Amino acid sequence: MLYFGTTTAIAVGLGILISDTLGFGERAIDTTSVQAPEGKAYSRGYSDLILSLVTPNLFRSLSEMDILPVLLFCLLLGGTLAMQGERAASIFRTMEVLEKAVITIVHLILVFAPIGVYGLIAARTASLGEGFFDEVLALRYYVRNVLLGLGIHGFVILPLIYWVFARKNPFRFLWNLFPVLGTAFSTASSSATLPLTMSVLEEKEKISPETTGFVLPLGATVNMDGTALYEAMAAMFIAHLFGVQLDLSAQIVIFLTATLAAIGAAGIPEAGLVTMAIVLRAVGLPLEGIALILSIDWFLDRCRTAVNVLGDTVGASILDRFTGDVKND
Repeated sequence: MLYFGTTTAIAVGLGILISDTLGFGERAIDTTSVQAPEGKAYSRGYSDLILSLVTPNLFRSLSEMDILPVLLFCLLLGGTLAMQGERAASIFRTMEVLEKAVITIVHLILVFAPIGVYGLIAARTASLGEGFFDEVLALRYYVRNVLLGLGIHGFVILPLIYWVFARKNPFRFLWNLFPVLGTAFSTASSSATLPLTMSVLEEKEKISPETTGFVLPLGATVNMDGTALYEAMAAMFIAHLFGVQLDLSAQIVIFLTATLAAIGAAGIPEAGLVTMAIVLRAVGLPLEGIALILSIDWFLDRCRTAVNVLGDTVGASILDRFTGDVKND
């Protein structure tokens, strides 16, 4: 949790720093007649984040990819089974067999994954036609800042943290994670990428299944570095469009709320748009501003999801190194 909180805070601070330093250029978008699409802009209270830990229907949460209550149930079930000792040995063996079966299915899917990734991206880009490039041009400064921030955090800060604490080669680590990051980019979902992430770390990075089974599901739910950075930058951009000046105190509020809101974001496509309403309300920005970035969000969402997943894998590698040292001692 210390790692998750620290890297998320670094990402938010980086997003605010880049926004203040580079700015967003001229206001090239008309904001006078903007209306937010129904269901995209609403505020989610922090009490809801606590209540989301409990589900009245576990199977419904599984089908709807509501991972947080499922993860809490699994932790409780695993802890109580461990207390049963030898009486639970048969259940442990069954779980191990099922895990190996799922990983085998993942390996079969990976054979066709490159074709699927190409098809998903090509179809979405082709459906937009020239409009995609028009939107990029209109939002070019915003897109530039977000991609720059995600690039620095994903390919400089996180590898540096990995090198310092895991004591391994970050370039080899990134190379091994290439199929994971590609899948995260194509699906825009940390949860959907989770089985592949666990498989790659266990087989190529030799990280223990105990570590991946604990850190990665938890990280896919609460560790959203890319989403946190994106929400901070989006709030700064929306303030720029509406001509709102954000002083230091307002930026501190953005820093705090973006960090907390990212924790509450689900590991599903474009979940950050929902929790962004918390950030905008905290500094008095209009929720209608979310509609201004919807046209390009599908692309940026894929980029920030890849950074989210990368942050989870770095955390698992670091924890595995420290738990390995404890075991050796």
